[in-house]
Amino acid sequence: MRGIKQDIAIQVTKKTKAGDVCLREIEKLVETVCRRFNTPKTTVSIVLAGDARMRRMNKQFLNRNRSTDCLSFDLSDNTEEKLFELIINAERARKEAKQRGHSFNAELALYITHALLHNLGFDDSCPDLAEQMHCTENRILKQLGYGFAYNDSPSGSRKKG
Repeated sequence: MRGIKQDIAIQVTKKTKAGDVCLREIEKLVETVCRRFNTPKTTVSIVLAGDARMRRMNKQFLNRNRSTDCLSFDLSDNTEEKLFELIINAERARKEAKQRGHSFNAELALYITHALLHNLGFDDSCPDLAEQMHCTENRILKQLGYGFAYNDSPSGSRKKG
């Protein structure tokens, strides 16, 4: 049996000097998430930004006057074609990766996965939903060789505060 043909377009724009990124790893991650959740025609635009830009955008769109790790927007105008815009804080990813003892690309992968999952209907606004989301993130990141983002097991317990 054949699956649904998937047409996935990915664009990455770097607006910060936070470090080198592996574009192929980002593409593989986005493709993996889109295939896992069966989004047949999807365009994902990713902007790698710094703290200052994230603070401005968080204030503009969510009225929160602080930086954040990622923002995600579902710009789709119909159910057949998905258009996702992800703003990822590469500057924070660099700092967090160093503090948590893993690679910059692993931290970026976590932020990108988290943002994509929000666009695919996941919610982390309460502990039970957050645990479900974090377990899904762990499974995806482990599958791609990044290891677990939360704790040392697939449980979804948060490793960082």
